[in-house]
Amino acid sequence: MILGQNSSEINATKAWINDIIIGLNFCPFAKKEFVNNTIYYHQSSLEQVKPALQELVEQCHYLQNNADIETTLIIYADGFRGFDRYLDLVDYANDLLIESGFEGIFQLATMHPEYCFADDDFDAPSNFTNRSPYPMLHIIREESMAKVLSIYKEPEKIPENNIILAEQKGSGYFQTILTKIHQDFPQK
Repeated sequence: MILGQNSSEINATKAWINDIIIGLNFCPFAKKEFVNNTIYYHQSSLEQVKPALQELVEQCHYLQNNADIETTLIIYADGFRGFDRYLDLVDYANDLLIESGFEGIFQLATMHPEYCFADDDFDAPSNFTNRSPYPMLHIIREESMAKVLSIYKEPEKIPENNIILAEQKGSGYFQTILTKIHQDFPQK
């Protein structure tokens, strides 16, 4: 189900992208797409894996058929709040991209309010490089990503640099921003 581009959940996501992802340069490629308004925000009300996977394929087709959209964020307003359940969705989603013929066309990036890297403490600042206001799947065009990575100096250092910056900022910094975002854009 597609809702308006100005729901609380979508506005919270936009604030998070602006304040954290662009503000801290966690993704050096995000600003251009954000400013050019080429990010499609799809708010999902789904809470079950099978329908969410069907919706993912629909969103891949939508992105494939709309060249003016660079990337899509599927925002789960109510579903997949538990991180383990979300990881199950991610595993199935990655398999489905291959089965649906999207391997080499799209890839997924993952963000979740409880994101926790393997072997990290839950409260470790590094987790905030992937912590978002809501569970999300980010559909990325592989061709576009390859293009920007080919001209970006040392792209392999992006995750490492993000973790260093997150550790310098500390968990409290990110928790404050995320709390403010939820206060500014309360879920209805």
